[in-house]
Parts: sequence; C-alpha cells; structure tokens
Amino acid sequence: MKDLIHRAAGDLVRSKNAVALTGAGISVESGIPPFRGKGGLWERFDPMEYAHIDAFMKNPAKVWDVLIKEMKEVIDNARPNDAHKGLARLENLGILKTIITQNVYGMNQMAGNTDVIEFHGNFAWQRCMECNNRCETTKIDIGQIPPRCECGGIYRPECIFFGEMIPPQYLRVSEMAASACDIMLVIGTSATVQPAASIPLIAKQAGAKVIEINFERTPLSIESSDYIIMGKAGEILKTLTTEIERLFNIGSSPD
Repeated sequence: MKDLIHRAAGDLVRSKNAVALTGAGISVESGIPPFRGKGGLWERFDPMEYAHIDAFMKNPAKVWDVLIKEMKEVIDNARPNDAHKGLARLENLGILKTIITQNVYGMNQMAGNTDVIEFHGNFAWQRCMECNNRCETTKIDIGQIPPRCECGGIYRPECIFFGEMIPPQYLRVSEMAASACDIMLVIGTSATVQPAASIPLIAKQAGAKVIEINFERTPLSIESSDYIIMGKAGEILKTLTTEIERLFNIGSSPD
C-alpha cells in the first residue's frame, strides 16, 4: 500500500484538475451508517415505507419519528474524519477542484471543502414545505413531530427522497467536472448506483486517471480504475496528504 500511496501522491502533485467522487464508505469512520449493504439503514427500515416521497407526503409524522429523527441524531453528533479533512487539505493545496458526493450529511463542507456537488441533496438543512424557510438540521426542535416552521408548515430535509428526481443541474455540472479533470479520485463508493456510477467512466473516457480508494474491490476496480488503494479512507487520505505535503516542501517533482 505504501508504494501505491507514493504513486498517488506523485500523480496528484502533477495534477492540474483533480475531482473526487465519494460515497457512504468515506463517512463510516465518522459514525455515519451507510444506507445500503451490511449494517446499512435499509436493513432496518423499508425505504419504500420510510424514505419514499409518497410515504412522507402521506404521513410525515411517521417518517420523521422513525427515520428522519434518527438521521438528525447522527448529524448532531457526527464530525468530519481524516478522509474529509484530507480532501479539504487537497483543495487548500490547489489540487482538488470539485467533490461530487452521494452523501447527504454535509461533512465535506464542515471539513472545509467549498465546491461540493451533492447528488442526493443535503440533510444538513431542512426546508419548510409552505414558505421555503430554511433551518439547519442541528437547530430543528423535535419536541414536536413533525417539526414545524413558524408559519405552521412542516419541515422536510433538503435531501432527495425515493421517487424524486436528482436535479438535472447537479448531473450536468458533475459530468462537466468529470470530463474536464485529469485525475478522478473515487472514494468509498461501490460505483454501482446510477447516475453516480457513470461519473468515473466519463472521466476515464476523457483521458483522466482514475484512482480508487476503497475497503474492497468494486466493478470499477476491474473496468476503469488505473489502480486501487485498499483500506480505510481516513487512514489512506491522512497518509496521502502527508506525502503530498512532503513532495511540495522539498520543491522538486516526484519520480
């Protein structure tokens, strides 16, 4: 793994426009459970019963009481881990230009990244369904379920429910970022859920190098990745950014 991290550091130092695609795996180290897979929320909750827009519109109190309240508790306590901090450091160094994320908890922004495209919206904010007033999720009072705005309207998270469309502009700017980058970092995602799964392929077809950081191999590892660094995202990003800073400090191009 050490050799691969050194290789990735060299590639990123030479990069003019790096972009990252991140999935649930990058946030597990922050205590945020994934939605899919072992230990995921959908093992405990039927997404069609609790995460579909029709279910929310029919009975918002039920969805808030069972699912959204738990998600709020997660975001109230979660903090960026070394993977999020590493991506923020890459942006500060001028290497990473954009993050395209499937996550909804706002950890990248909390860590310091500024250009974040959130495919599935953001759970860090709630919006009143009547007057469109916005409120940070951490400031929502759940003494009343469902919580209501001062106008009396019900708050809903700004994330995308099942049955809702991903905003076309999110997809458009993501495709533009992917087609313009020279390195695509793919971190903590199975790369099987569309349309996010197509983003690394767009980058690859445009001539970018695809570097995967994941706990296990994915279909992307075989089909598109130039190489994969296997392990915990936080540990890898921390070591990787340290190596990049070393290369910058010695003031010479890496081998």
